[in-house]
Amino acid sequence: MKDYVQMLTLFYSPHATSVDNEARRASGYVDVPLSEAGLQQARLRGEQYAQEALDAVYSSDLQRAWRTSEIAFGERGLPLYRDARLREFDYGDMTQHPIEQIDEEIPRRIVEPFPNGESAVMVVQRMGTFLRDVLRDHDGKIIVVIGHRATRYGLLYWCGNTPLAEIVHAPWEWRDIPSGATNSIPTT
Repeated sequence: MKDYVQMLTLFYSPHATSVDNEARRASGYVDVPLSEAGLQQARLRGEQYAQEALDAVYSSDLQRAWRTSEIAFGERGLPLYRDARLREFDYGDMTQHPIEQIDEEIPRRIVEPFPNGESAVMVVQRMGTFLRDVLRDHDGKIIVVIGHRATRYGLLYWCGNTPLAEIVHAPWEWRDIPSGATNSIPTT
């Protein structure tokens, strides 16, 4: 019997700009809204994917991500799913600190969690369970994932085969992964 390789086309997009993004604060698990600029960006996000034959959209359950998905894709009639495994890092005691402090701290938090928060290893573990489930449920489909820095780290680790140390040392840039990126994710 031949082994079956499951495939999924996945587009990653960060959530639109939140009020904390504008203030240069790291929200983590704090549920902050989109800014006025973010509301407009979310509308444009839908236009960017207008020609894609999408099957579903997944987002974090934090409002800055799920509102981005609702505004961008709600009128297309696509299934919109919220999943807590797509959340941002839990920065613990550093939640709402300036983003520059978080950027400096993340390389030290690969294995050791933020005080009262998560490590990068914990983040990619929860992303791995998400990817296994979504691949099982959407084999051969095209989906969009709207998330956060942590979401992107998990995707780069599992889909890009990028070492975690390399991911956390790379500068964090707030932008989409280029369109057309596809990855196969083997399941066991």
